[in-house]
Amino acid sequence: MKEAKKKPKSGQIVPEDVAAIRKQIRAFLDTPTANGLKIGNARWGVYAFFDYDAEPIYVGQTNEMLRSRIGRHLTNQRTDAVAMNVLDPFEVAEIELWPLWELQAKKSNDKDAKAILNSAEYTVFQQVLEQSSFKAVLNEADIAPTTKMELPSSVRGRIIPDELYKSRKHPDIRIARRATTIASLARVISEREVSKGLRRTLLTQAKRLESLAGKRLNEIGGTIPEVEPGEEV
Repeated sequence: MKEAKKKPKSGQIVPEDVAAIRKQIRAFLDTPTANGLKIGNARWGVYAFFDYDAEPIYVGQTNEMLRSRIGRHLTNQRTDAVAMNVLDPFEVAEIELWPLWELQAKKSNDKDAKAILNSAEYTVFQQVLEQSSFKAVLNEADIAPTTKMELPSSVRGRIIPDELYKSRKHPDIRIARRATTIASLARVISEREVSKGLRRTLLTQAKRLESLAGKRLNEIGGTIPEVEPGEEV
């Protein structure tokens, strides 16, 4: 007699698009590197997130495994950046990872290894700032200046399946998401004492929203009115 298949427990079923994106993320993190190891299994490394315009939006580091850190950012395991409405996971279309394989056996409290990790993060941060149209990303915390280093080979890939990419990239959808994120972030700022960095993030988000809204208006043949400070449209 065949055993009946167990039904998923309540809360285990996710929407099809979410499941498809998680599958794509896992496939990306399983990408083999030159040493034959999966990129997501690098314990020490730096990562950068990019939006649907290939605009860099966030830089981070980890010494607990890239797979774990990326998973917490982009799935149901929340991070401070997501909880504070600094980063909207919906905005992330591509990821680039810089694994520090030479530190793989180092303990998380190794000071020399941490110094290398900090240097790698600072180098990546400066690199993406140069790539950014806004010369800014959404990081709330300042990344302390340190000596730049020669970065290891990186792996970059898209985490949105082809069948979802076009709809998620639609500017009207992204404008609505950004406006909601700004409203949520502004509410957080109004309700508590926050760092200057969080206010800087709010400004960067506002610039990103204005830019996308302006591009969308141009696409449909509209023009952006030029308004002098203090004048009404």
